[in-house]
Amino acid sequence: MSNHPRTSEDDELDEMDIEASRLAATSRDEQVEMYAAFPVQPVKLTAEDTFSFSCHKGVSCWNRCCQGADITLTPNCILRLSKHLGLRPAEFLLTYTLPDIHPKADLPVAKLKMGDDGRGACAFSTPDGCSVYEHRPATCRYYPLGMVSMKMKDMEGKEDFFFLVKEDHCQGHCQPKTQNVGEFRTEQQVEEYERINRGWIDILMKMASWKVMGGPGGKAPTAQLKKMFFMATTDVDSFRRFVFETKFLESYEVSPEAVELIKASDDALLQLAFDWMKNVLFNEPTILLKEQVLQQAIAKARTDLGAS
Repeated sequence: MSNHPRTSEDDELDEMDIEASRLAATSRDEQVEMYAAFPVQPVKLTAEDTFSFSCHKGVSCWNRCCQGADITLTPNCILRLSKHLGLRPAEFLLTYTLPDIHPKADLPVAKLKMGDDGRGACAFSTPDGCSVYEHRPATCRYYPLGMVSMKMKDMEGKEDFFFLVKEDHCQGHCQPKTQNVGEFRTEQQVEEYERINRGWIDILMKMASWKVMGGPGGKAPTAQLKKMFFMATTDVDSFRRFVFETKFLESYEVSPEAVELIKASDDALLQLAFDWMKNVLFNEPTILLKEQVLQQAIAKARTDLGAS
């Protein structure tokens, strides 16, 4: 079934837009644009490539990287930290984060708040190290590696590759411990974060690509869509209310089994949020309108075009 008459101007989406704006946290409406420059080593690394690095209390720069850090929180970071701290995501966001704009994708994200107007320490930093180490954000787990996920024009799927970040203050690179990228990733337990966050990464990557090169049907998201993206990807409670308290389930094909799952599982709800945003932003068939709603959208589109 085709799903192409899917625009933000349709009556159903307009109504859901208004309801989503009501349910989303208004304290997140103002977004601060920040740009971070990292000393990236311009070498493309694979899982088998090795590097020397170790971070421990004995290095002279201990805790230095926790000062004034630029940490974008992924959806899974927010869920894990919220659960660990005994907070719901909305409360965690208000207490520990600041809203920001992803500079390449131009979409709102949450960043970990630093003390002293951004120049001080992370709230979870202690003299002995990170107080939430087992649930630390993905950015902290990856350091000193960065990952790029990209899809070239003629490629079937996406390619992930890695690069090394070397900051002048970091003495971890002088440590004798050597490992390859794959071993480091396993040690840092990043696979779960990547699995859960893949849909979110796909959206940011595609939006960044469309900003640079354009895309079929690509257009800048409205301020309202940006608010909806932030709500859907950072606050599962607000998105769950949105799904169950608006006409969402009357409009989209969501199986009864999936409905029961998203009532209880935050991870499953995130996957629905990613699929829905891919459909709204890029018209991808990741979630389908019900036949009756689709036919109504087609009829409206024909009327708007003056067709009989």
